[in-house]
Amino acid sequence: MPNVSADLVEILVCPETKQPVALATAEQLEKLNAAIREGSLRNRGGDAVKAELTEGLVREDGKILYPVDDGIPVMLIEESVEL
Repeated sequence: MPNVSADLVEILVCPETKQPVALATAEQLEKLNAAIREGSLRNRGGDAVKAELTEGLVREDGKILYPVDDGIPVMLIEESVEL
């Protein structure tokens, strides 16, 4: 069950393109978590992503994911990851 409120997801948009976002699927999260376990996932700021993702918000075009940390969406471009 998602920790992010559906009402909040409805009003959030990508800070870069202003496209709507939606909750990431389990399949998307598993792919990213596999890359995290391998040590190969970097965020757009260039830092290695170390903590596995339990939630994320995917931009409408499906190219970018914003992590959700303890129920709080991290809507910073440099913290996002490319899908």
